[in-house]
Amino acid sequence: MTDLAFATAGEIAERIRRRELGSVEATDNFIERIERLDGDVNAVAVRDFDRAREAARAADRAAQPAGPLHGVPMTVKEGYHLAGLPTTFGYPELKDNTPDWDSDCVVRYKAAGAIVLGKTNMAFAGADFQTYNEVYGTTNNPWDLERIPGGSSGGSSAALAAGLTPLEAGSDIGGSIRNPAHFCGVYGHKPTFGVVSQTGHSTMLTPGPATDLVVCGPMARSAEDLALSLGIVAGPADLDAPGWRLDLPRPSGTRLADYRVAVWANDDNSPVDREIAERAAAIGETLSRLGARVSDTARPAIDARRGYETYLELLHSVMAAGVGPEKYERNQRYAAETDPADRSDRAIMSRAMVLSHAGWLGANGRRERLRYAWREFFEDWDILVCPQMATTAFPHDHSPMQTRTVTVNGKPQPYFQQLFWSGLVTGPYLPSTVFPAGLSSDGLPIGLQAVGAAYHDRVTIEFTRLLAQEIGGFQAPPGY
Repeated sequence: MTDLAFATAGEIAERIRRRELGSVEATDNFIERIERLDGDVNAVAVRDFDRAREAARAADRAAQPAGPLHGVPMTVKEGYHLAGLPTTFGYPELKDNTPDWDSDCVVRYKAAGAIVLGKTNMAFAGADFQTYNEVYGTTNNPWDLERIPGGSSGGSSAALAAGLTPLEAGSDIGGSIRNPAHFCGVYGHKPTFGVVSQTGHSTMLTPGPATDLVVCGPMARSAEDLALSLGIVAGPADLDAPGWRLDLPRPSGTRLADYRVAVWANDDNSPVDREIAERAAAIGETLSRLGARVSDTARPAIDARRGYETYLELLHSVMAAGVGPEKYERNQRYAAETDPADRSDRAIMSRAMVLSHAGWLGANGRRERLRYAWREFFEDWDILVCPQMATTAFPHDHSPMQTRTVTVNGKPQPYFQQLFWSGLVTGPYLPSTVFPAGLSSDGLPIGLQAVGAAYHDRVTIEFTRLLAQEIGGFQAPPGY
């Protein structure tokens, strides 16, 4: 049933509520597609089909719907705890790391009636734009199997694009929801930091503290499903629940003409392919034609390079917490030998890897100033449209990370320079919704970010919903 394969989660839920479709029928349909089509894609790495079918049978027997996703099958990223299945983050030594409890997000999806089919592949340690590891192998992009699906939530985006699941739970610290959404032509929402509980998104078998910059968020094939999913998973972790309540602002605009939109199509800090910059500019032209207030020069009162460097300091101090002593010592040596005035990405990353707590506090203070500057910017603008990555999906490259480059407009760029567009909004904790903006001239998806003020998550999602009515949304890749 191809129509079911690419239906939205909301549409499937409605058909089940009306008894036009059974949960077992929907679940079996997606299981059949995974078994038939996933061999080449390798997206659904951990399969839990027996328990899914059992849950689907219970859903069909239920007298009343459990919630808005009653009977709807879905998958979640491998980094989420799902009781009885291993959580490895791609580490071979964690292949038997099996929790006996579900992550908060999984608990909330199940409480809403969702049927979890299994877990999707992710980048090793959640730290790459590509998705491969020694435990589950390499995930490919359904648009071109020789190319990457993005990372670290690459299995999530590939499964959605190939019609193997209608809904996914991803996570993001350096674009890990957003760049896979861009590369595979689906929707992804990076929530405002702290809006969705991180508990159980970890290799730890006991609940641990939230990690700076990390967010858990939905991925889907429509903005409507992002809104539905965010409404289900948003909320506090268990320790905060007694006194923590969430009231995200509702969108005030009902049509695109009501929006004030700034377009940041390119930047010398991380130049993007001409076609991607042109697509962002074209979105601005479409919005202007529809009556929206649009500017291609409005910017927050920040030094974009300094803001990016602050993000790198915060990011790599997080990443350093998981590195072994040998790598830590190597970074110490490199940082000590580096000119303090050296502002190259590698120098900043190495210094951040050995950042003291006092150094982190300084970076956090700079982040706070960025947050105020962005808040002031969003007093005048509702949405910032900007690129997510510099190129469309590129071929797999498993060479050492420090040697990798990305070709942009015919010239090589440093691999991790691609963090610029993600970090621009991740550092100051802003919400960002990546939406499909059509295909490139070589037939690959282009996604762009719709960024909003902190806690205006519903605004960015609604903007992309309205925009899809004008420019179109998800397209299925050929052959699926």
